[in-house]
Amino acid sequence: MIGLFTDFGANGPYLGQMEVVLRQRAPGVDIIHLVNNAPLGDPQLSSYLLAAIHSDFPDNSVILCVVDPGVGGDRLPLVLSADRKWFVGPDNGLLNTTAVHATDTHWYTIEWQPQQLSPSFHGRDLFAPIAAGIARNEISEEIQPYAGPDLKGWPADQPAVIYIDNYGNAVTGWRYTADIDHRAVCLANGIRILQAGTFCEVDAGLAFWYCNSSGLVEIAVNRGRADRELDLMLGDEFCFE
Repeated sequence: MIGLFTDFGANGPYLGQMEVVLRQRAPGVDIIHLVNNAPLGDPQLSSYLLAAIHSDFPDNSVILCVVDPGVGGDRLPLVLSADRKWFVGPDNGLLNTTAVHATDTHWYTIEWQPQQLSPSFHGRDLFAPIAAGIARNEISEEIQPYAGPDLKGWPADQPAVIYIDNYGNAVTGWRYTADIDHRAVCLANGIRILQAGTFCEVDAGLAFWYCNSSGLVEIAVNRGRADRELDLMLGDEFCFE
């Protein structure tokens, strides 16, 4: 299957235009809209979200990733093979966290050029055809091995808000691990927030942090919106006391 990870939003023509290319070039392949509201124009924050939510895709799936504020510039078009999945997107950090978390990675540059390439829509004209070709196992000379970006300084976790969901919950880029003290207090915007297992464990209107369904630390308010009530925005940092 092919998964779509973009910051396009639900409105407008861009998702549909990209999907038309995929369906024409890879008929019969399932297309899943994984995320269409990734952090707008922010490939670094988006990279932590991508790394956390692609695990449900089966081996040999292709994730077409487009958060590309530098489209038309000198960043490279890349393909990443990571732990038996394929990721297609720009060389702007969007694929880096996935590579850092993976145990087996191989990078490629996209050498193929379409006859018509819009300088502002590589998702449709360049990345989508390559993603479709990989899904059909028809890519060979179109991509070439590449050393990949230097990831030595790229942090595996990000102690910041990387996504605000439809409920106002603040998803962070920090993976929940067993060594986090269950009594730990999260400090965000100067507010001390206690941990709970899930929403029903706290009274309505109270803030808490917990391990969400993707294994990330998330800050929420039971029957409320953490983004509004705690004044949380994308990129806001947090820490544990």
